[in-house]
Amino acid sequence: MIKKRLKKLKKLIVKNNLDGYIIPKNDAYFSEFSIPDRLNTISNFTGSFGYALILKNNNYLFVDGRYTIQAKKESGKFFNIIEIPYQLPKDIINKLNVNLSIGFDPQLFTNSSLTRLFHKSCNVVPVKTNLIDQIKLPEKRDIAYSFYSLKQEIAGETINSKISRLIKILKKNKIDNIFISAPENVAWLLNIRGKDNPYSPIPNCKIILSINKKIFFFSCPKKIKKIRKENSFKNIEFSTYKNFFKILKLLKGRNFSIDSSTCSVANQEMIKKRFNIKGYNDPCYLMKSIKNKKEIHYMKNSHIEDGLALIKFIYWIKNEINNGKKVSELEAQIKLEKFRKLNKNYLYPSFNTIAGTGSNGAIIHYRATKKSSKTIRKHELFLCDSGGQYKYGTTDVTRTISFSKHKTKIKNIYTKVLKGHIAVTTSNLSKYQTGKQIDIRARRYLNEAGLDYAHGTGHGVGFFSNVHEGPQSISKYNNIKLMKGMILSNEPGFYKENQFGIRIENLIYINNKKKPYFENLTLAPIEKELINNDLLNKEEKKYLKNYHIKIYNTYKKFLFGKEKDWLRSHI
Repeated sequence: MIKKRLKKLKKLIVKNNLDGYIIPKNDAYFSEFSIPDRLNTISNFTGSFGYALILKNNNYLFVDGRYTIQAKKESGKFFNIIEIPYQLPKDIINKLNVNLSIGFDPQLFTNSSLTRLFHKSCNVVPVKTNLIDQIKLPEKRDIAYSFYSLKQEIAGETINSKISRLIKILKKNKIDNIFISAPENVAWLLNIRGKDNPYSPIPNCKIILSINKKIFFFSCPKKIKKIRKENSFKNIEFSTYKNFFKILKLLKGRNFSIDSSTCSVANQEMIKKRFNIKGYNDPCYLMKSIKNKKEIHYMKNSHIEDGLALIKFIYWIKNEINNGKKVSELEAQIKLEKFRKLNKNYLYPSFNTIAGTGSNGAIIHYRATKKSSKTIRKHELFLCDSGGQYKYGTTDVTRTISFSKHKTKIKNIYTKVLKGHIAVTTSNLSKYQTGKQIDIRARRYLNEAGLDYAHGTGHGVGFFSNVHEGPQSISKYNNIKLMKGMILSNEPGFYKENQFGIRIENLIYINNKKKPYFENLTLAPIEKELINNDLLNKEEKKYLKNYHIKIYNTYKKFLFGKEKDWLRSHI
């Protein structure tokens, strides 16, 4: 199938007088969960991020460290797997030392992404009709899910208040209009949600906001029937994307702000014809990253509900495997969701569950399929990374589970990961104020042993939104100042290819009483059988004890008999 598609694509490349074509993972909304998934269509790669560069005689798949093993398995037969950021398309093209013309879909790339990927190494040529769609038409979705509003009680702030705060920023920067091209930012600003992808309640839409508070809302007409009747949206002009340039002609002012990470080349070119583009960052990213009291309240509630499902699942799977029952990775994944579904507020997963035993656990973003699903073995580590969307909150948690005694070497590595995890949560945020500074603390104990992991330590998380949200993160490269109300994941790990994977992940948020500090949102027991207590100091032991006391006190009234005794044993 992939071989035939590549052959067809190369014929189209020649037909369009090109030397190559680049295919991103993202769709026109630049979301993590793209529909259609054109990168998968041409490469068979199922990860959440990457690019395929197809030349006449070679195929390259660019992925980051999370996906190198996975990409080799899924696409290595037809593609050279290249790890980002160590090599980019420009590096491959520069080695060829020829002047190439590379085609791209101007709806799927930003000017900044093209610069980053190619930087004068070749001619980049916009191709109006996507070449992948000419090979395989995108599947049409039968249902157009209606957008809906969040009550102020849940959102914690009115639409008018948010817009006023945003316009204050625009006025300060002498900007007359802003194009908010990231649907997650529109969702936050207008307190709306939808269901346009399988794991997030984000509605696919974009808006233009003028300095006079006039809003032009672009989306599928079928999806806005419900919200357009509400008083909050009476002054909004709803339109289709076909009218984008027509509406631009009606706007007054000179300076226009776009976001460099989500404003497509096609949209930027239209805006540039009429306005001076002054700002390149959407202020909504930072504004929405700082959660208000209501948002934190509902996120806490969601994690308490989620924790009960996790406790019951971990207890269940330990008993099943220890009693000789056969449980596959897919069966474990389904069972975990069944525990989540017992809660009336649970909606659906916040991402595709990662449930990997043994060697599959070493694939950082592994997805169990009918073909790949293995039976969980007693002597192997089982890594389970999962999350849920609740009314109203988003969860994400990883636990590495043991069913038998393991070698000291494995326990030592696990304990070093745990020490890094604790170091993050207990960071002095008055001293360590960026994710970059905290990332060093997370890796310290592994690095001392010459070990590391090929992913960031933590990503930002949205409020009843995308499970991955910027601009804050805990990584080697992030210098965004961490502020009260921000939510992040804390997930150091270690992966031994073809053998095992270890990761411990909690969601944490920044509280601030007398001084800023991290507080755990996630409440789920940490695998005690893998800890080498000799490697923990007094503070780390105290932290673990207090963490498990909090878990036990939160859930003891919901548990009975052996379940309750098992949870108490972690204290």
